[in-house]
Amino acid sequence: MRALAYFLLAVLMGGASACSEKEQAVSLKNPSAIVRPDETIVIQRQALEAKFGAIEAGQAPVLKFAGELIPSQVDDITGDGVWDELVVNLDFDASQEIKLGVEFVNVADYPVFEKRTNLRLGIKQDDGSFVEVDHYEAPQGLDGFPTIAQGESVNWENDKMGFRNYFDCRNVKDLFGKLQPGLIIDKIHTPEMGSYHDLADWGMDVLHCGSSLGSGGLAMLVQDSLYRLGSTDVYEYQKVVEGPIRSVFDLKYEGWDVAGKKLNAVERITIYPGKYWFQSDVTVTGAEEGMELVTGIVTSMLKNEPHAFDAGEAFTAIATLDVQSLNNDELGMAVMLPKAEKGKVDRTTDINFFKEGYKTVPAKNFSHVISETYYISQKIKDQKPARHYFLSVWGLENDKWKTIDGFKEYINSEAEKLDQPIIVK
Repeated sequence: MRALAYFLLAVLMGGASACSEKEQAVSLKNPSAIVRPDETIVIQRQALEAKFGAIEAGQAPVLKFAGELIPSQVDDITGDGVWDELVVNLDFDASQEIKLGVEFVNVADYPVFEKRTNLRLGIKQDDGSFVEVDHYEAPQGLDGFPTIAQGESVNWENDKMGFRNYFDCRNVKDLFGKLQPGLIIDKIHTPEMGSYHDLADWGMDVLHCGSSLGSGGLAMLVQDSLYRLGSTDVYEYQKVVEGPIRSVFDLKYEGWDVAGKKLNAVERITIYPGKYWFQSDVTVTGAEEGMELVTGIVTSMLKNEPHAFDAGEAFTAIATLDVQSLNNDELGMAVMLPKAEKGKVDRTTDINFFKEGYKTVPAKNFSHVISETYYISQKIKDQKPARHYFLSVWGLENDKWKTIDGFKEYINSEAEKLDQPIIVK
């Protein structure tokens, strides 16, 4: 089976020499017989240096096609102050190969491209405004919390959908549906936008989460019990990269109580333009044999049966599609992960544990006990990243999202692209 990475991170290389002594070009090949708009490719710096020679300090590559700049960015993923990955966004026809010229510019003069991904954690100030931060540790509140964050959450988006993760002990993911391309999370929870719970020209908050896992929240499965990733001793946000065609951040946890064991976890979330999904890489420290990571979908408004199916040759998926949005229209949600790592697919009880007395956060009618969730577990290894994708579509944005067949077609198409990444040579 092909590697499950979304991007080919190696280049077929010639001998290395100074940049000026080589033809400065790279070729990108679509290996599949389908049209692929908005493909984002990552190329490692060391692969570029192997082809073009050592890149001078303070220099970075830009790519051109027919004399026009191609949207790109250079990212310092390791945090050492030097960029280590080139990220580029292109449209491909079926089986198309594109040759791009490479030029080197000063990092300080790198071109500015249209911003199509966005991150925001805004922390509330004394005057009621919010100031964006790149790093913050949530106040500890194992059985309650102060609301300090803009939209109560860490927020991320592209031009298709918006997502958020409550920045408190609930640790549930939620959705913003969009009616038109654009970025909106900087304005949520502000007078300029008004209530994001009401339908506006940009869209709205489309999901009711309750005490479920919402839209891709995390838990651990041990035997037949689920342990929510919430009420941890430490819950920390760290921005890694925020750019026009890729944004990356970490959610870090310490003291996750799972069956009497204390685990640590890091969820690295990555979002790209033009996709109705985000990528999640979860690394757990302290995981024992038999523990499986869980990702789920809220079912509180679900009337149709959920779906479990293989997506292409390499992936498996669970999905729901129903009139289940807060606007009383069609909303589809899905989780996709490598088929070889598939564990259990199941549905929790619909019992309202908050009403039964299991009250974690009374102010939000929230119970730490997970209910109203359709979930899939993923086989993991201690200290090894486990990757899954969470997908969501809104019928009000596009009629093709009004049926499960339309949603499945998209899921299968994305699975094929992930299984056959763009080839860099």
